[in-house]
Order: sequence, then C-alpha cells, then structure tokens
Amino acid sequence: MCMLEIPIESKSECCRLGTKSYIFASNHEDLLFTFASEADSRRFHTVILKMRQGKEVSVFNERTDDSSATQYFQFYSYLSQQQNMMQDYIRTGTYQRAILSNMSDFRDKIVLDVGAGSGILSFFAAQAGARKVYAVEASSMAQHCEMLVRANNLQDTIQVIAGKIEEIELPDMVDMIISEPMGYMLYNERMLETYLHAKKWLNPNGRMFPSRGDLHVAPFNDEALYYEQLNKANFWYQNCFHGVDLCQLREQALNEYLRQPIVDTFDIGICLAKSIRYSLDFMTAEEKDLHHLVIPLEFHILKSCTMHGLAFWFDVAFLGSSQTVWLSTAPTEPLTHWYQVRCLLGKPIFVKEGQLVTGVVELVANRRQSYNVNLEVRIEGTTTVATNCLDLKNPYFRYTGIAPQPPPGNNTVSPSESYWGTVDAQGAKQAVNMVNGITVNGLGEVALDQGTSLISLGQNTLALGTSNLGSLNLPFQSAVSRTVSLPVSSPGNFASTSQSIRQVAGSSGVGIGSSNFPVNSALMIGDYVTPGSIILPTQGIQINSHSSLGSVECTQEQ
Repeated sequence: MCMLEIPIESKSECCRLGTKSYIFASNHEDLLFTFASEADSRRFHTVILKMRQGKEVSVFNERTDDSSATQYFQFYSYLSQQQNMMQDYIRTGTYQRAILSNMSDFRDKIVLDVGAGSGILSFFAAQAGARKVYAVEASSMAQHCEMLVRANNLQDTIQVIAGKIEEIELPDMVDMIISEPMGYMLYNERMLETYLHAKKWLNPNGRMFPSRGDLHVAPFNDEALYYEQLNKANFWYQNCFHGVDLCQLREQALNEYLRQPIVDTFDIGICLAKSIRYSLDFMTAEEKDLHHLVIPLEFHILKSCTMHGLAFWFDVAFLGSSQTVWLSTAPTEPLTHWYQVRCLLGKPIFVKEGQLVTGVVELVANRRQSYNVNLEVRIEGTTTVATNCLDLKNPYFRYTGIAPQPPPGNNTVSPSESYWGTVDAQGAKQAVNMVNGITVNGLGEVALDQGTSLISLGQNTLALGTSNLGSLNLPFQSAVSRTVSLPVSSPGNFASTSQSIRQVAGSSGVGIGSSNFPVNSALMIGDYVTPGSIILPTQGIQINSHSSLGSVECTQEQ
C-alpha cells in the first residue's frame, strides 16, 4: 500500500470535481482523487474543510452564514417564541391528532424529533407509545426541554441531544422522524433541508411526519395593498426635509418596499384563478432539490381585474398507516402563525376573464437561511410581461388582527334586501317558541291559551279564535300599534331570534298588566327586552259567565 502525505492549510487550492472526485493543485503537480462512492467523497470533503478552516464543518455550516445561524438559534432559544408556536392551536392540535391517530406507527418504535424546541412533539410521540425518542435541539432551548422531560418523568423514554442534526451522532437508527420544519412560504429558514438530512438515520421502512408538503400559488388583486406600499416610498419625494432634498432616493426606496413579501391573511375572493400546487415528497426528496426550486405557472383567469401579484400558502400531509391528517395554512382555513404570503409584481398588469397567464416562480436558496424569490408572469397572446425579485428574509409583517375584507364589487344582488329576505325566511320557518309561558310562533303571533287562540292586531277587542269566551272589554284608550322585538335565544343574533309582538297600547304607553309589561315610548324597533322581564299573565283577564256566551273583561292590576 502506498501512502501519500499532502500538507493542508487555509490557502491550499483544492475543490470537489463532480460527485466522486477531488482535485488538489500545487506548484509541482496536480492530484486527482476518485472515490468509490459519493458518500466517501462527501466525507473526504468535510475532513478537508475542517483542516482548512480549523473548526468543525457540517452541511449546515457550509450553507449558512455564521451571523445568520447565531441570530436564528438565539431567536428559538426564547421561551416566548416557543410559547408563540405552542399556542398556535391549529399547529399543535393537528400534530397531536396526526400522531395519536396513527399510534401503530409509534408504538414500541424509535423516534427522532428534529429541531425539538420545547420537546412538545417528543411528548406526543411518548403518548403514542414510542419506546425511545431522541429530541435533537441545536439552540439553548435544549436545556429547557431537558427540564420538562425530567418534570414529566419521561427521562427513560425521551433523550435530549444538544446539537445540530448535521453534526450529532445517534446510537440507533430510527423508525420515525417527526419535526415542524416549515417556514413562511413553506421553505423559508431552510430547515426542510435539515429535516431531509435526518433521513440518514431512518430505517428503510421508516416514516416521516409530515410526509409531504404542497406550496400553493394564485394570482391576486388588492389595490389597497399595492398603493399602501407605494405610498410608503412617497416619504422620499420630499425636496425639503429639514432642508434636505430626498427625491433622489425615491426609486430605490420603492424598489425596496416592493421587494418585501407581505405576511398577513386575506379573503380568498381576491384570488383571480385557481391556485397551482407544487408538491414535495419528503420521503424521496434530497437536500440539493431545495437549493433551486422552479415552479411553472399556468392560470386561467376567472374575472377581469388588475393583477397585483402572487399569493402563497402551503399544506402538509401526515401519511400514517391508519389515517392521513392535513395541516393547512390556506386562507379558507383557521389562521395559523404562518399566515399567508403575498409577493407583489413590479408593475401590476390588467387581465381579462378567460385569458391564460403563464410564468415561473424561482426560489434560489441563499446563505441567510432563506430564498430570493424571482417572479415572472406573462399574458399569453400578448407582449405583456411583469417581473419582480423579492427577499424572503426581509418580509413585511402586516397582520393586524382585523378580519380581512372581501374584495369590492362582488355583489350581484342588493345586500340589504338579501339580508332582510334571509331574516324574513328564518322568521317564517322558526318553530313555535315559549316565552315565559306564552306561545309565540315565527310570525310573531301570541297564543294566550297555548292553543289556537291569537291576539288580533289593530283591534279594540281580542279575538280568541274559535273559543266561546265572548268579548273582551278593554278599559284603556284606543291605541296605536307598536312592535317589540323579543329575543328568545342568544341576543347576539338579532336576525334569527327576534319575533314581533304587536299590541294595543294607550297614550301613556302602558299595556295589559302595566307592571308586568314594561313597554314605553323610548323602546325602538330592534331594542331588546329580556325574556325574564316580559310577563303576559292570563289572570289579568276575567271571564264573566252570566250570559250564554259569557263576556271577558280586561282589567289592570294595581
């Protein structure tokens, strides 16, 4: 065997050549090494880099600036940030549901939790019966995770390993990898590459949760958003800001604002076409597949409008042996801490219903754990083209907590008449209700005997249906007709719960049993009177049976 010794220092000229070769250049000779496998070539490359740089080198360090990595791990070392993610009920609840719904995939299995953070996913795996869970966390949050494991008496099941997945060693191969590696637009933060890297520890028949990710892209219209960004740059239009002319920088400022992806939520109605889906199977994808993503676009426009940009959201699937569970960040679903992301075009374009819009979205990975987003769209059959290049590392967080408004101009019938038509329809269909012992049907009619007898409106007598009670003498003045809304269920829904009781009232505003029927002239249509304060007692009606038909006198109680 021949041994070859080569001195290596920081200035040594060497590099990888292809996937299995390595070349050294010197003043005396050039050396080309060819390895039996790609894995051997990578390991050799790692060793050379360590020797040249005098520090530990990993795949993570190769692709990440030191300053970005420091900021990243510091951010996730705060309990407040872990709390923010854990309090995302949709996120946390979906993960637990996916794991506990597929307990056969975890029971007595070895599980790897990539980027464990607080360890919440590791605890879910333990709940599902995992034999061993390796919780790998690179930030100082690993110490807090260890405390929680001990506090919950799971130190025999969950083992916390501090370090990067690209650098640590595991004592065993694993049957399941779990992680929450998604960022804004699915790919931001580049943790998906770490998630895929962890497959080196996965058994051949192992599983990954999540198993697949779908990025959705749709064109959108939002005049308010576009002009909001444009108006920010108008600050730089000032020609005498404290005596300084700023106008020279207006174009640069505008370009900077347009390069910001907007993180917020929106009404799905702003989308101008069905979204296209770009899928990634985590079980088969490789890390290098995420370095440069190209997403072809093809939209059939559904309505004529100005197209201001592209909207992005993602879904991930947990493909278990028992059940498939989806976690969605779509604008039609409950909001998550990922929100949705919108990227504006440099110049909006006008599109017509039926037109075909094509183009491409390029995601180019950078060393700041993010992507440069290149957009290009064109209207087929025309020369219209719009582009933009955005920095996903520098988003504009626009979400305010206010529910997004639907786009204007979508009403094809009168909203007012539609609303009141719905109210009328609900009132007519509503079942008979009981209000303090008095039957009130959906048309606002009151039955005193809970049978067929009804109070006639606009009369000085009370017609008691077909009963033989005779006439009712009303000892108060002839009156005007008034309407009182009586909510019979939750007062939060006026449209579906209020019925009208029309009554005969005197000039003083006092009706039958004034002490028990608090109606006054200040009560307006739509005012609420609580059911407990409304009593229409039948004892206020006295029946005299001296005649064959009898008579009824209505008196006021004192």
